[in-house]
Amino acid sequence: MAVYPVPEPDLTPAELIARATALVPRLRAEQDEAEERGSYTEGMHRAFQKAGFYRAVQPRMFGGYEFDIPTYYKAMLEICRGHPGAGWCLTLAAAHAFVVASHWSEAGQRDLFGPDGHFVAPHRPAPQGTATPAEGGYIVSGQWDYCSGVPHATHFIGGARVIDGAEPPTAINFVAPRSAVTVLDDWGGDKTLGMRASGSNAVRIERAFIPAHHTAPGFGLWLQGALSRDGTPGTRLHGNSMYLGQVMGPYHMGLVAPIIGAARAALDEYEALVLKRPTIFPPVTPRFQHGDYQRAYGQAATLADAAEGILLHAGEKYMENCRRWAVDGTPFTLEMSLRLWGMIQHAGQLAIRAVNIVFDASSSQATRKGSRIERYYRDIGMYRSHIS
Repeated sequence: MAVYPVPEPDLTPAELIARATALVPRLRAEQDEAEERGSYTEGMHRAFQKAGFYRAVQPRMFGGYEFDIPTYYKAMLEICRGHPGAGWCLTLAAAHAFVVASHWSEAGQRDLFGPDGHFVAPHRPAPQGTATPAEGGYIVSGQWDYCSGVPHATHFIGGARVIDGAEPPTAINFVAPRSAVTVLDDWGGDKTLGMRASGSNAVRIERAFIPAHHTAPGFGLWLQGALSRDGTPGTRLHGNSMYLGQVMGPYHMGLVAPIIGAARAALDEYEALVLKRPTIFPPVTPRFQHGDYQRAYGQAATLADAAEGILLHAGEKYMENCRRWAVDGTPFTLEMSLRLWGMIQHAGQLAIRAVNIVFDASSSQATRKGSRIERYYRDIGMYRSHIS
């Protein structure tokens, strides 16, 4: 029985994905407004909340739907096709319930998912802050950049160095309530080249008390797979091997889904363009009947297909690795995580090539400010510069 109520106990994966698809026209209609404000609109936030996206990978015990990783990213790919920047914001804000469900204690999860199961949080794992031990927890201060999803968040998850004189120094991950976080005005409009609607603001925390049970080990342990031999708090509490929480693969899926979404969205725009515009030089024909334009569309479409196939296969491999651990104790190793990460990086590169082909084939019309193809071209530039 769920500790917190599940809003729609009978919601299916197919319906979740269909709801995402249905929002594509609205997402496109709101692109300009979302880019200027730096994240999707409040109305879209409420639509996402009603659709169940924030709860997709959250455990049922605490009010979530506990869908698997492939289901989540199938839905997010549709949102990203509507608006890659908004998709980046949602995908990263909603995915981290899975991280808390994997690595935080039962007491911490009860607090953080309570009282009604609504939990939205970016995660900036780099230890850009400090955590000073105090009775019952830590005093945390610092500033974290690129906190994608924070404009609509209920919490913030960050990394911090523990200031206790230990050598080598240790790090923790902590969850702070939104009330303890100051969101800086450094995103949206012309502040960045692309992903302007991704809500990737920096945040600042000044001497916030974080209870010990709202913390978990530093991110490095998760990357090493060191916790998978004996399971995690999440596998023991929820009985679901998905909550091994080996995050290298799933984390990079969150970065690449918007790039594949950009490729799909660019193809939609390109198709509309070639259907309505003729060639310039004789013999003048509709562009969609000309081999050059057909070839560009086919190349970009198959690159996008391949990228999506890799992404979803990586999600299935993640779930398979977790199931094998549950069945016979096969470790989910660092090498396995790195191979998933590498696969997904290749998916990102294929999607970038697809957008480049569309951009090159769309003539100077695509370079004008306000062109959606120009927007998607800027968005992939942000991924190409990402530290991952």
